[in-house]
Amino acid sequence: MNAVIYGPGGRFSLTERGAGALRRDERSLSIGRSQMSFDGTNVTVDIDEIAAPIPQRVRGRVRLTPSGFTPGPFALDAAGRQRWWPIAPASRAEVAFDSPGLSWRGAAYFDTNAGDRPLEDDFSTWWWCRAPLPSGDAGVIYEVERRDGTGQLLSLAISPGGEVEHREAPPPTALPPGRIWRVARPTRCDAGATPRVLRTFEDTPFYTRSEIETRLFGERTRAVHESLSMTRFTRPWVRMLLPFRMPRVPWS
Repeated sequence: MNAVIYGPGGRFSLTERGAGALRRDERSLSIGRSQMSFDGTNVTVDIDEIAAPIPQRVRGRVRLTPSGFTPGPFALDAAGRQRWWPIAPASRAEVAFDSPGLSWRGAAYFDTNAGDRPLEDDFSTWWWCRAPLPSGDAGVIYEVERRDGTGQLLSLAISPGGEVEHREAPPPTALPPGRIWRVARPTRCDAGATPRVLRTFEDTPFYTRSEIETRLFGERTRAVHESLSMTRFTRPWVRMLLPFRMPRVPWS
C-alpha cells in the first residue's frame, strides 16, 4: 500500500507484495500489515509500512470523509480497458501518524484508476491536475495521449456532493520540465494567466508530482499536478531503477 509523506521527515513507501498478502471483501482491503475500510461514512486507512530506499517506519492513520460520490468511472481508451474514477474529489481528511510524528486536518482528494492491461500498452503520456476552487468545487483536468496517436481530454468541475459538470477546457500551456530528469509538465490554464511551479514533490525518470499556482475556470488556485511519460517508463534503464523505490516481498 503506497504511502508518501512530503516535507520535513518525509517518507516514501511502495512495497510490492505477493498474492498471499492480500485480503479483501465488500468493505475492506488489506495488503500486508496495512488496511483500509469503509463504514458507510468514512474511509479509514491504517498504514504500517517500511520506507525505501532508506528503511524507516511509516505508521499512522488517515480518515477520509467524502461529502458525496460521483456517478462512476470514465474510460480513458477507446476500448474501455483503462478507467479513471474521481470518486470524491472534494473531501476532508484527518491524518495522524506515529512515525513520523505528525497530524493535520484538511482538504482531500479520493480517486481510483483501474486497467485490464499495463498502462504502457495504451498510453504514451498523461498528465492530470486537481485544484480546490474557492467556489467549493474541485477543478480536475485529465489529458492522455494514446499509443495510437489519439487522445482524450476531460475538463471537469465537481461539486462536494459529487455532481460532475463538463467545462470548456482552458488553453494548453507548459510548466518547466522536471529539474533533474526533465520530464515534460504540460498543463492548461485560463487565457491571460501564467501557471508556475511552487514545489516539486517527485522528480523521477518518468514521473513528476508538483504543487502549482494556476487559474482554472476563472478562479485563482493552487493545484496538485502530475505528469507521466510511459515512453520513458518502458526504457530498460528506468525499469532497473524501480526496485530501489519499489521493493518486492513476494512471500508475504
